Amino acid sequence: MPLNKRAKEAVALPCATSPVAGHVCEARGFEMSDSDSQRLATKLIHAGRIRTNLDENAEALFLTSGFVYESAEMAEAVFANQIQHYQYSRFSNPTVSMLEQKLAAIEGADVCRCTATGMAAVSSAMLAGLKAGDRVVAARALFGSCHWIVSTLLPQYGITTEFVDGADLAAWGKALATPAAMVLLETPSNPMLDMVDLRAVCSLAHAAGALVVVDNVFATPLLQRPLEFGADVVVYSATKHMDGQGRVLGGAVLGPKKWMEEVFQPFFRNTGPALSPFNAWVILKGLETMALRVKAQSAAAEAIANFLESRPEISRALYPTLASHPQRELAMSQMSGGGTMVTFELKGGKAAAFALMNAFRIITISNNLGDTKSLATHPATTTHMRIGPEERARLGITEGTIRLSVGLEDQADIIDDLTQALGAVS
Repeated sequence: MPLNKRAKEAVALPCATSPVAGHVCEARGFEMSDSDSQRLATKLIHAGRIRTNLDENAEALFLTSGFVYESAEMAEAVFANQIQHYQYSRFSNPTVSMLEQKLAAIEGADVCRCTATGMAAVSSAMLAGLKAGDRVVAARALFGSCHWIVSTLLPQYGITTEFVDGADLAAWGKALATPAAMVLLETPSNPMLDMVDLRAVCSLAHAAGALVVVDNVFATPLLQRPLEFGADVVVYSATKHMDGQGRVLGGAVLGPKKWMEEVFQPFFRNTGPALSPFNAWVILKGLETMALRVKAQSAAAEAIANFLESRPEISRALYPTLASHPQRELAMSQMSGGGTMVTFELKGGKAAAFALMNAFRIITISNNLGDTKSLATHPATTTHMRIGPEERARLGITEGTIRLSVGLEDQADIIDDLTQALGAVS
């Protein structure tokens, strides 16, 4: 069968035996798109594409656990890294490689490796480079499972950890006056939308010898690019906006080539937090519409935040672009939009929060976020239950706090649903 008419005689293809997915092998019959000069919305559709000589339009789904060799000698050479060739889908897979290439292109990162879940991305990024005796400094405002890793898991391995108030640069300065191996933060934070000054914290962290890992899931690479502010590694739950339709789990770790090759890849290859090729294919399809979805959801979220702030039942509404947000100026200096998440607090505490959620007709109760459907969760009894009441109080998470992930329904219908539910609470 002839080669694709757009393909070159020998085409670069991500390969499993390379330390990272960005290394290449010759693979006649494949075409990869060149996205270096493309704008972000175009990269979301075309970057990283591998097209076989069958001329498929959608990315091919390589549902295979392993790959074969022409001879025993070839297999030996592949495992000795003398020949670059796919080996095993735990190491690398063509469909997963396409996703990794696309995410690296839109993030502006050297290399991306995809993981089975967002938490696999966070835990792998941290554990790959840490050892007993190291010290980690983290923003206090973290997703519940991330908080558990820092507060509970790392100390079990002999790693010292310290939490700071993410908004307090003096606290960061004090904590990073002592050498550290790593800094972990998320901005905006889950669920209170706290902001961290990325440029300032990265500067302090690097002076202390620390690698900076940023969870950028709330902002997405469309609204904030932490690497441009000095971050070293960015992690995502691709389950959220990247899939964006509540279908599959996935995660991503993006960073510099040297760190990904020498530190992350050996850990990834030997511990196996690999992403399923099918899930990678679904996320690839989700990325094609992410720019449209995030733009529409962010516009609706801002309108809903303004509505909630006007209601007497609400003691406060939080959204990065609101004039009332205490860090609005910082948020707008780092983000190109406010994002898809709104957090608000009901005056009636848990009883009012539960009554409101139970009265919803369109908004769904779920601990997921970044979906086409609007989703509400009560952090104190779900995502942040296990960090305890004292830590929740430090973070400002009350019994009346609700996190709302704004979907793609008509924003007037979402506001109508909130209105009738607030009426039920009253």
